[in-house]
Amino acid sequence: MANKNQSQSTHGASQAHPKAWLLAVAAPKELDAVLQSAKFTGDLPVLWELCRLSDRVDVVWTGVGKANAAGGVARVLDTDRHLGVLSVGVAGALPGSDLALCDVVCADRSVFGDEGVETPNGFVPMGELGFGAFASDSDSIKHDQSTVDWLGAYADHIGPVACVSLCSGTDEQASQLLSRTDAIGEAMEGAAVALAANRVDPSIRTGELRVISNTTGDRDAQQWDLDGALKKLTHVLGRLIQEAN
Repeated sequence: MANKNQSQSTHGASQAHPKAWLLAVAAPKELDAVLQSAKFTGDLPVLWELCRLSDRVDVVWTGVGKANAAGGVARVLDTDRHLGVLSVGVAGALPGSDLALCDVVCADRSVFGDEGVETPNGFVPMGELGFGAFASDSDSIKHDQSTVDWLGAYADHIGPVACVSLCSGTDEQASQLLSRTDAIGEAMEGAAVALAANRVDPSIRTGELRVISNTTGDRDAQQWDLDGALKKLTHVLGRLIQEAN
């Protein structure tokens, strides 16, 4: 985990590059934050359909979870138009991450956190079984440094983000996810978005930007500020979209 480099101001879309970024967003409230950030006044997007927010920024509303995220991105990704794909939304903070509610997180790596086999000796991830999703049987993808530098300039923290189907609602589950991924936060789409993009074109840039909406662990003891996180997401994406244009 690392704090952002405050002196850095890299331009993610690059004025010299004519292509657009594709934003992948899961839940309706996250989609609303994206549309507000772009001051979008057109027809509301529908699931798995491309929506152009500007000449340089598109969005796809995928629905929640890995299957939705991968399918939605694979369906609309246009290698002639898109420079890269960003998974954006909210996330939960994992134990020991030092993340506060409404902190902005840039993923330097997105990792599948709960795909594998539970054995009497513990969890065995798909990569160790020889079925890793990414290159060299890896369960994670390291995002290209130029994208991390760009997004990291807007983030409070940079570090791995776990992609899960089963969110951490017990202290034991959160601890186990942390131990096998070293992630600072958990969400439900990031690695799947990156995998779909990578399958369509390995040269496509990928990234993940999240705002912390809740803590993880014991569900009854979790802390939440979803409204505050969505407001922060709108603010940060507004700055990113303005720069991308």
